[in-house]
Amino acid sequence: MPTNFTKTALLLGLLTLIFVGMGSLIGGREGLIIAFFLALAMNAFALWRSDSLVLRLHGAQEVGPADAPQYYGIVKDLAERAGLPMPRVCIMHQPQPNAFAAGRSPSRATVCASTGLLETLSPEEVAGVMAHELAHVRNHDTLTMTVAATIGGAISMLAQWLQFSMIFGGGRRNGNWIGALVAMLVAPFAAMLVQMAISRSREYQADRLGAQICGNPLWLASALAKIQSMVRGIPNETAEAVPATAHMFIVNPLTGRGFDSLFSTHPSTENRISELETLAREMAANGQLPQAASDQGRDIPVGPWGGGGNTTGGPWDRPRGPWG
Repeated sequence: MPTNFTKTALLLGLLTLIFVGMGSLIGGREGLIIAFFLALAMNAFALWRSDSLVLRLHGAQEVGPADAPQYYGIVKDLAERAGLPMPRVCIMHQPQPNAFAAGRSPSRATVCASTGLLETLSPEEVAGVMAHELAHVRNHDTLTMTVAATIGGAISMLAQWLQFSMIFGGGRRNGNWIGALVAMLVAPFAAMLVQMAISRSREYQADRLGAQICGNPLWLASALAKIQSMVRGIPNETAEAVPATAHMFIVNPLTGRGFDSLFSTHPSTENRISELETLAREMAANGQLPQAASDQGRDIPVGPWGGGGNTTGGPWDRPRGPWG
């Protein structure tokens, strides 16, 4: 939608302005010019290679139908239902259950699930999660999210450099220690707020579209409840080290240490679940979902593909191993 693209452009422009402003505070006019061209280079890199950077950062490995037949089959089936090209399918060896999508366009998209998610969730719940990620792909959210992660990460690294230089007297020597202190403290928070706005405005849309793609909102609601219950007890060390990528995950991977909880990149999981349950009741009332599905709650998945639907000989059969 044009309004979404306009909002995205404004938000990404703000991230770039933050980076350029920090450059000006560090080096005056020369710093501003250098930061401006660096920002242009980062935007170009982020547009073309940000997905590879994020995947490599989280140790994601591409898998095929022979490596993870059930997981791959679920994604393939969902992509067909969503009218999308088959994305690359990756696994990150991470005990925290979580997932994200990346890529600059639907034709170059990647979906990635953690081993923790594939080992913990039922096939129906995995379908709900991957449908949510494919919804981001279809809505063209992945480009915005990966670009924001790249530029936000650069802002965080620049702030860390400023902190280092302040400790060793660099800010005092150049006579601009107040500006450096402001940049060090304010810029990372501003970048996180922009990322929060990007993510929160899109998660509800992806939940709704993902529920329609997989056919049962309660699959995703059940998955969100399970992930939220485990995520704080199982830290994701990579996300903790680079929090600029946190907004890409289906549930905030940060454990809430330090300032993490003050700058959450996601809407309340409880609110998301409530919206999905409301959608399930609406779909049941319209005949798009068996009434039993909306009445039984999140613990018993019922719908067109599993737990009482068509589950013969497809990726929706119960797993024979951790990833099918």
